[in-house]
Amino acid sequence: MYLVSILFASLAITPLVLKMFFPYIWKDAFYLANLVRTLLKFVLRRRRKPLFLVLDRFLEQSVAHADRPFIVFENKTYSYLDTDRRSNKIANALQRHSKLRPGDTVALFMGNEPAFIFTWLALAKLGCPVALLNYNIRSRSLLHCFNCCSAKLLIAAEELQEAVEEVLPSLREQGVCVYLMTKQCDTLGVEGFSDQVEEASDTPLPQALRSDITFKSPALYIYTSGTTGLPKAAVLNQNRLLAALAVLDSTGVIPGDVIYLNLPLYHTAGFLIGFIGSIETGSTIILRRKFSASQFWDECRKYNVTVVQYIGEVLRYLCNTPKRDNDREHNVRLAIGNGVRAEIWREFLNRFGNIYVREFYASTEGNVGLINYTGKIGAIGRVNYLHRKLFPYALIKYDTERDEPIRDSTGLCVEAPKGETGLLVSKITDIAPFVGYANSQQTEKKRLRDVFQKGDLYFNSGDLLKIDQDNFIYFQDRVGDTFSRFGFHVTGRIGMAAVTVKVGEQFDGNKTFSHVASYLPAYARPRFIRIQNVVEVTGTFKQMKVRLVEEGFDPASITDPLYILQERKQSYTPMTGQIYSSIVAGIIKL
Repeated sequence: MYLVSILFASLAITPLVLKMFFPYIWKDAFYLANLVRTLLKFVLRRRRKPLFLVLDRFLEQSVAHADRPFIVFENKTYSYLDTDRRSNKIANALQRHSKLRPGDTVALFMGNEPAFIFTWLALAKLGCPVALLNYNIRSRSLLHCFNCCSAKLLIAAEELQEAVEEVLPSLREQGVCVYLMTKQCDTLGVEGFSDQVEEASDTPLPQALRSDITFKSPALYIYTSGTTGLPKAAVLNQNRLLAALAVLDSTGVIPGDVIYLNLPLYHTAGFLIGFIGSIETGSTIILRRKFSASQFWDECRKYNVTVVQYIGEVLRYLCNTPKRDNDREHNVRLAIGNGVRAEIWREFLNRFGNIYVREFYASTEGNVGLINYTGKIGAIGRVNYLHRKLFPYALIKYDTERDEPIRDSTGLCVEAPKGETGLLVSKITDIAPFVGYANSQQTEKKRLRDVFQKGDLYFNSGDLLKIDQDNFIYFQDRVGDTFSRFGFHVTGRIGMAAVTVKVGEQFDGNKTFSHVASYLPAYARPRFIRIQNVVEVTGTFKQMKVRLVEEGFDPASITDPLYILQERKQSYTPMTGQIYSSIVAGIIKL
């Protein structure tokens, strides 16, 4: 009896002892179980016949939860069944009035509105991949994005008619059909499409339209900003989309949740996490056109929101709003996103209450993802043995001056030790493939060879991370010429461009502004321009950016001519000490 008592006592205190010496053991164990469950779900779906796609999951939900609200937008509510029927009408209208065929790519140029979701589902039913165009881009950048994916048709929102007309001559030369979501359009070469949709049947589309789709077929083109300033079209195939569907089930969202979606639907976070994630869980989306810090919490209260998304500086913007007595009066229990700094994370929790922040790391085109499943403030994830075995990744030493990985005498990369910043690379395997971009040259640039042994192949994330002694992973920086704004990697560091002027020419602030504005959306335009006699390079002819970053934009300490972007004047004007002082004092906001 005495031995039995000792045995039971030992069993009782074992969990406490384990937690004392291994504080994250139970969270690690739960994550492992969740990972296995997610992989099993993905494998089982892959084996289903006929092919099971994200669209099929939506069709399941529209039958199982026909009357459940799926989209709430500006006081209008669309159930799962409503959404299914409206997407059928768009698909039937396209079948009747266009020459669209299964496999043809369609470019969607639209802001956050229900029609975006209806149209994507319609095109999925027709077996057509979709290119999601950033509604901020214009002129040459818009045309570049359209041409990247070889689209046969452009569907645009009514309010973007002027932007479409800028590139219409080029589209007409290519024989591209352009539909505008309006009842009537008098512009030659642009058809009003709303009336055709309203007149169309809402009968379901035959599955045979999708019979030629395989898991390797492209499903989406999502654009990421390249270091040249022109976006790159990342290809997401059907396999990647199905994998995302399974993974999103593990974020903590449940069917009864109400998700506040104010991030752009053309972006990975808004589309995959917000939209596709809601399809998987059968949740309700509160859809907003744009992010508004001032209206954020009022709308969360109004619609009983339980899950919010963030990216980049969103939580900081919320923390910067005037404090109110009801800051903690809401039903939000979960915030999902990436890019929040540790100090903002703490401030957010202290002010708005006990919200579980689910910080993760992923990229649109990448083949590895990390998630902070412990709630450790500041971390983007944690090293987990099984996860690393299935999806091998490492941090390698990186020379920021030469802008390239450090290699040893044998030509192989050197793994960065714990506590040291390194470049994240992930092995390209059958389980973790790297599909890349529509442009094969851009795809090849992200492949890193001979990393740990001759002939191996890794994905170069372009991100510098650090692993601490407790195996937590922290984001440090981007390599190259980019910084992040609302999740987009934008050219320049803090918006400065270092340039040289051709011999015999002079810098023209007005012409430079006009050129920049024609290529880049407002958020991507460099705020400062520094004129140099010569661009300094390393021995391998890589630009030396670190010193320029460190020197900043103080005209008192920089002898090179400096110019600042003046949006109202539509020009770059000389940077003065007075302007610098106003920026430092916070009078002028960048």
